[in-house]
Parts: sequence; structure tokens; C-alpha cells
Amino acid sequence: MPRLTIDHRAIEVPKGTKVIQAAEQLGIYIPRFCFHEALGAVGACRMCAVMFLDGPVKGLEMSCMTEAREGMVVSTDHPEAQDFRRQVIEWLMLNHPHDCPVCDEGGQCLLQDMTVSSGHGIRRYEGDKRTFRDQDLGPFVSHEMNRCIHCWRCRRFYQEYAGYRDLGAMQIGRRTYFGRQRSGRLESPFAGNIVDLCPTGVYTDKPSRFQGRYWDFSRAASVCPHCSLGCAVTVNTRYRKVVRLEARESPEVNGHFICDRGRYGYAFANHSQRPRQALVQNREAELHLALAETTRRLAQITREYGPAAVAGLGSTRMGLEAQIALQRLCAEQGWAGARFFSEPDLAARVSAAAQGLTPELAVSQSDLAKADFIAVVGVEPLGEAPLLALALRQAWRAGATVALLDPRPMTLQLEVKHLPLAPGVLDSALAWLVKQSFGAKKRRALQEEHPHLMGPDDHLGLSKKELRELKRMARALAKSERPVLVCGTDLVSQGLPGRAAGLAALLRGQGQAAGLFYVFPGANALGAALVNPDEAASDSLLESMEQGGVKALLAVESDPLFNCSDRARMTRALEKLHLLVVLDHLPSAIKELADVFIPIANLYESAGFSLVNQEGRLQQALPAGEMGTPLDQIAGGGHPPRVYSLEAPGGDLLTSHEILDTAARELLGADPEPPRQNGWEWLAEKHSPLAPLFAQGRPEFGRRLLPVASGEGSVSADPLPALPDEDQLEILVSPAFAPGEELASYSQLLSETASQTLLWIHADTAKALGLQGQARIRLRLGQGELELPLSTTMDMHPRVAVLVPGPDHGWQMLQGRRQVIALDRITAGGES
Repeated sequence: MPRLTIDHRAIEVPKGTKVIQAAEQLGIYIPRFCFHEALGAVGACRMCAVMFLDGPVKGLEMSCMTEAREGMVVSTDHPEAQDFRRQVIEWLMLNHPHDCPVCDEGGQCLLQDMTVSSGHGIRRYEGDKRTFRDQDLGPFVSHEMNRCIHCWRCRRFYQEYAGYRDLGAMQIGRRTYFGRQRSGRLESPFAGNIVDLCPTGVYTDKPSRFQGRYWDFSRAASVCPHCSLGCAVTVNTRYRKVVRLEARESPEVNGHFICDRGRYGYAFANHSQRPRQALVQNREAELHLALAETTRRLAQITREYGPAAVAGLGSTRMGLEAQIALQRLCAEQGWAGARFFSEPDLAARVSAAAQGLTPELAVSQSDLAKADFIAVVGVEPLGEAPLLALALRQAWRAGATVALLDPRPMTLQLEVKHLPLAPGVLDSALAWLVKQSFGAKKRRALQEEHPHLMGPDDHLGLSKKELRELKRMARALAKSERPVLVCGTDLVSQGLPGRAAGLAALLRGQGQAAGLFYVFPGANALGAALVNPDEAASDSLLESMEQGGVKALLAVESDPLFNCSDRARMTRALEKLHLLVVLDHLPSAIKELADVFIPIANLYESAGFSLVNQEGRLQQALPAGEMGTPLDQIAGGGHPPRVYSLEAPGGDLLTSHEILDTAARELLGADPEPPRQNGWEWLAEKHSPLAPLFAQGRPEFGRRLLPVASGEGSVSADPLPALPDEDQLEILVSPAFAPGEELASYSQLLSETASQTLLWIHADTAKALGLQGQARIRLRLGQGELELPLSTTMDMHPRVAVLVPGPDHGWQMLQGRRQVIALDRITAGGES
């Protein structure tokens, strides 16, 4: 490790570290515009010049382009270096408009900061400034090209880091133009990051335009709730309104970037129809009266029909505190354990994954980007966990082999070996892939030691072409040192999550630094599995309501109508209930059916809101600004009402876990014996594998809530689901990027950019059905006819149809997220 001296302070850094990075480790900030930790150095701006006084390099050089070497002596404040940087600023300002007072970047502009700090304030150049035409880049990003200083950050991120080509550099020299060939919405789902990256005001956040300056906003660290990755974000609020979200640096999780769903999906917090008034039988009521009515009727139904007649329904978007409170309330009252997943089968898959994920196997996004072989099984990255696609690309750019086993068509900006296998053989195919990476002698030994894990020693009924591709993947796996298995939990068989854990542990046991990366169906799905690991044993809630077993439902931050496959059936079941109590902050469809509705605070307002991401990391969302109805909604476009009060309208909402704890105390009666524990202690007592983590209360944020390794993952011995007959197709419901999940669906901006509901089928299947060239397809289902836009591709399994939902709910007439349909019930649709 080279040792060098910067401004009379010595430091030792790893080989390959740039001088600009070494200085930063000492707390010395060297000015820069083009350099960015995630993008590397290009030496385009010349702003980071420093003086090398002694050692292998001497003279004035760019610190971002010079690697730290033994014996270097560097001065960042040498007069020549300062004078050079002062000249660079003046050159950049020759063409930069002097519009700081009206620039949307004012107050958070790196060029503004550097110009002031360099002392430049008088313009000596009297010629005309260079000007450009601006472009309309869509609803998320504003473009003001005259402010560009040619740092190249936007092009380097957009094309090199993210892999999209519709925005780049055109022309040459001082006339270099950064934009698209013509105006139009940016295609990348990560386009919003160029707003954070741009050191001037070329790219600014369009939705937050004219809503305040940087110093006007209240800012707080938070966590993105739109998928299981748990990316770090910063929330900006003003006048009780969430105005803007920015990526927050988190080296262990998302690095420097977030996706556009996470950046622009916050509109649910400001929704004009957000309920803020408690209702009893659709009549306004005080909060304490609504809560009293809730506890009275829940107690009454429990007495009359028994504890089994009451069910608690949560979700994977709840905070961990609320999940614990709901599960605890159900346990204390003898009700069935709280349900957090739409079906017991999904709960079983997530629970199996939670059992198999250990501290040794769990990998973060940053770890994934360093892998040299990645097998992605049963995951659609852009739809289920968008930033996963960005991590896969960084691993591929570094030389990793990325193998994709999934029946669905995929769009990833990297060279991927995609093997579109049937859903039912994914787990056996993964086992066969791992097995083939060992030599023949080792394979026989592993087959004897782990028969359930390794699966049958046959070819799974695959074609010769598919077997050849699997063997090529196995050879790449055999050569790897840091392989990672990325495993889905949504549209996969029951055995895959447990088998993936066992195979990852097996690879690790053979000397490879193997890791495991699960993708879960919701921001806090892993938290739900930790809170109620036995949910898989529960009966289907839908069937229990239909059959009359469940007569009262307490729905907390959950809308079972949102993503169910048969919306009409679920509605009928909810209408049969004697009592439906809803606690939520969304204007959801279930609210209209509620007997009692209690509004609650959302994650941006909650003092206690924790999420457990896909690697088991506990993260906290801090409250951002003042709670209450946004000022512009109260004012109705005019001047705010002149009412003087210490309380903000709508600012008295409680969190869901506070309401559940209050309800629990009322149902238990005064002064229960023994005294009631706090939720963390209660969970430690009920869930022994986590006892060491929760015994002292809430664990430290950033810590992984994972039990100690317990051996190979549990592998389901159930037979694999059979393939559909040759005259059938299996319809799979696969999430889209936008809106993608429930909270983001309330963002009008994301909904406007989302594609309409679409059905994909294999091109050969379309030809056999006489659908080639057709724009629409009609499915005759048992519940009615469903007509959808049609797309075809060769890059999917021929016996599968993939339905990608759009913002509408018209597709919700299936019998499940997987449904088989006869080919003779598929015909061409009418004209769109």
C-alpha cells in the first residue's frame, strides 16, 4: 500500500486509489466537477489540479487522474494550483449564464459554490455567450443546456453506467451538446439520477420546479418503500408536502443511485384524496370514538363466534413496528396469526427464504456488483427490484457472467445468457447447473450426501440446445470465485427459495465465496416473515371469508383489492363480513367497504418506521418535516386561511402501531398481569432464532436481522408442477416497472408514463394461433372475456403467456397469478 503526504499529512491507501480520493480520506476536499466516485475519473473539467512537490510525479497535475504512489508529496493549496483552478472557473463562466437568482439549481449548485470560493466575481470576457436549444425530456427532468460546463457526468452515467443510448453527446468541442436526437421522454428507468449528478442546472427536477429553494426544504433520511431492496433516499418537504426525493449515498445498499419509481413514487403522501378523517359507517367520527367502536365490535364478535372469527390482515409495506403490533394483538386475543401475504403459498416461499438467508450467505447490492458469476432465477429485475438491474450491469461491466433462468421476456442493458425455462423446472435446473460445475467424482459424492438438494440426476426433459447452454453456464460457474445466486419468491415453485439457499451454502462449502440474493414481494416482506414465520400454515383468507369462518377483518395498511387476480370475487368476500376495520393512509378501494376507517400517518411522518430489506438489513425512515394537510390543498390555489392555531390541520394522525397498541390495551383491560412487554422483547420471546437480536430492545439500525446459520436450506419434497398440455398456455402475471407496486400506483406521473396492460406470447405460438401481425388478443376466461394489447418475442418460453399489468385494473379477472388457458379460447382481438 503506497504512503504519501498531502498538505503535510501522511496517509496510506490501497493501490489504485486516486490522489483526490486519498485527500478525501484525510478530510481534504479538492474541487471537482467531472469526477464522481461511482463513475470514476476522466479529467474533463481540469478543476482538481494540485501541485506534486516531490516523489515519482512532479508539477501541476490532475488529482483525479493520478494514482497515489509511494513517496508522493502533494499540496492542494499551492499558489500555482489555486491560480490554475481560478482560471478554470473563469473559463467555465465565459459561456455560463449569470442566472443564479432564477436557476432551479440555485443553492445546491456545485459550480456556484466553486465560483464563489475561487473568488471569481467579475466577468472580463465581452463576447457573446454560446447558446443552445433546450429539449423536452419528459415529465421528470428539465433541460437547460446553456448552463452546461461539459463535465460529461450525464453521458457517462446514462450510457456507460446505466446502458441506455437515447441521451448522449453530439457535436464537438465547445459546441458539444448533451441531449437526445430529438425531444422526447427519457427511456431509462434511472434517468432521474442525472439530476443529482449534474453539477450545474442543466438537468433539474421537473416535478418540484418552482416549489422552493434547497434551503426552504426540511430534509430527512428515509428508505424507499417501493421494492425489497430498501434503497436510501433523502426526503424534501415544505408546507407539509413532500416535494422531492433524492438518492442518499449508502455504500452497503444502493451506492449513489436510485430508480425513477423510488424517486417519483412519493405522490401517495400528498394525494388530494388522502383520507384524514375517521369514519364509522361512513360518518365522520372522532378518533377515540372510532377506536372505541373498533374494540367493542371486535370483542363482541370474538365472544359470539370465537377467536377464529377475527383475522388480522397486514401487508409487506407496513413498518416492522406495525407488523409486530398486529401479530402481537392477534396472539393476545387468540385470533389467527396476522397475515401479511396475499396467499399462504407466497408466505411459505418467503418464509423458506428467510430461513435459508444467513449472515454468511446474504449479499448486498454492492457485493452483487463485485460478483464474477450471477445466476438470476425466477426474477424480473426491472419489475420486481429495478436497481438490481443496475447492479447486474456493473457486475457484467467488470467481467462477470450473468445467467438468467426465467420463462419471461427480459430487457436488460447487458449481455445476458437467457434460458427461458418453464416455471416448474427452475429449481431443478438451478440444482443441475450447480451440480455440473463440479467434476464427475464430486458430483456423485454430492448426489449421495444431498439427494433432495441436488435433485434427480437427469436432463429435466430439456432440449439439447437448453442443455448445452446450461453446461456453458456451469463451466463459467466452475471458474468463478465469487458466485451469487439471485432468487425470486413470487412466480416460482415452493421448493426454489430453500433449494437456492442450500446450493449457495454448498458452493461456499466447496471453497467459493458464494452469496445469496433474494428478491421479495414488498418492501418489508422479510420483516413480515420474521414476525410471523408460521403464516404459511394459515388457511386462505379469501376462502375463509367466503365460507363464513372469518366474520371480522382488521386490515392494517393493506388493500387486498389492489393486486388480487380476481377483484370481483374478493369484493364479494369482503362484503360478507360482519365487520371490516381499515387503518390506512391511502384512498384505497377497500376504504369504501369499511365499517370503521381510521386514518394513520405514513412513513414520511412516522417517528418509528423500520424496514428489513432483502439482505436482512434493518433500516429506519425518519420523519420529514411537519405532519398535516399540505398547505396548497387547504388554500385551494389561493391564499391560506387566516386561522391562527398551534396545531396544523390534519396533523394529529397516529401511526398504525400506536393505534394497534392502544386497541390491544383496551381489549386486555386495565393493568394486565404481568405488565405488557415492549414489542421487541415480545418478538424475541416468541421467535427464538431472533432472541439474541431483540432481547435488549430494538437492534441497532444497519444491522442484519438474520439468524445464525442452521445448515442447508429447507427443500420442498413436493412434486414439481406439471407443464401445461400442448394445447394450453400458462398465464403468468409479472409486475411492470411503472407503476409496479401499490404505493407507486398513486403517482400520477408514474401512471402517465406506464404502459397499458400487455400480454406477451412466444412468436411461434402466435403464428400457430394465427395471431402474427395482430395488435390485440382476446382471452375467453371462465369469469368473462379479457382483451389486451399483444406483443410477441422469441425470447420466452413457448408454453407461457406473460401478462404485465398497467395502471388499470381491467386484467383482474384471473383465477390466480398463474392460470392455465386452452389455446382454443385465445383469439385475435378487435381494433384498439
